[in-house]
Amino acid sequence: MNKIVFILILVCFSLSSYAKVIHQERSLYRNILVEDTFNLRCLRFNVKTSKTNQSCLYKNEPQKLVFNYTKLLFASLLVMEKAPENILIIGLGGGTMSNTLNQLYPSAKITNVEIDPAVIKVARQYFGFFENNNVISKVQDGRIFIKRATLKKQQYDWIILDAFNGDYIPEHLMTKEFLQEAKQLLTPQGVLSANTFSISELYAHESATYHEVFGDFFNVRNRQNSNRIILTTNQGLPDGKHITARAQILNQQLKPFNINIVDITTNMTSTHDVKDWPADTKVLTDQFSPANLLNY
Repeated sequence: MNKIVFILILVCFSLSSYAKVIHQERSLYRNILVEDTFNLRCLRFNVKTSKTNQSCLYKNEPQKLVFNYTKLLFASLLVMEKAPENILIIGLGGGTMSNTLNQLYPSAKITNVEIDPAVIKVARQYFGFFENNNVISKVQDGRIFIKRATLKKQQYDWIILDAFNGDYIPEHLMTKEFLQEAKQLLTPQGVLSANTFSISELYAHESATYHEVFGDFFNVRNRQNSNRIILTTNQGLPDGKHITARAQILNQQLKPFNINIVDITTNMTSTHDVKDWPADTKVLTDQFSPANLLNY
């Protein structure tokens, strides 16, 4: 065994032995655990493995983001022309993203959609998730919410897809039909970003599906984790000059949240330049969304 790998295993084992479960319950949808490990508090949706952490915060610095994928989501701001005014988040977790966006854009309307009311309760009680006149939460399946929102002709500047069931993204939130409905909710310059995994067996299918609906998109990822953010817009992707300029504008604003937006620009690749999936890859649809491939 590689010496570095062995040391990392020892460190992870040592940290897990210090983890203290401060809350545990079985909801209608999943096992929910809240664990404290020194200064770190994490929400988990499975009792078997620490890979199922859904949200974490530093108890003494809750403003600072912990997960790299959460930071990568802020690449979305690089392709926007202006600050978002209406934001839709599918999948609450601990409410970290909502809290951060409310601090950044206090006048923005933020709608959080979460299927499990127990998750909302835990987010409020243990992770400081807050709601006000501009920040609301809806207990509803994300697909149903988006379908109803299209009928109401609602519009959002930024849609964030971050729903996980403890194993992976629910199948019905990955299909061509779902993404077509979500696209209808975007303003003319709206942005959609989705948290996925670069090591998923569905990687190529996800890529082909997003490309089928939106055309070229950005892959945002780094070597520190297996997350991949799919970042797309309701119009063409901006060029590198625009992204660099936006990064300079946003840099100081995002630093208090432990986000290095200038560094994130180096982790963005466009499918216009690199399409890393086979041309004959099947698109995920409501009729073809194979559950047996969801183990990553």
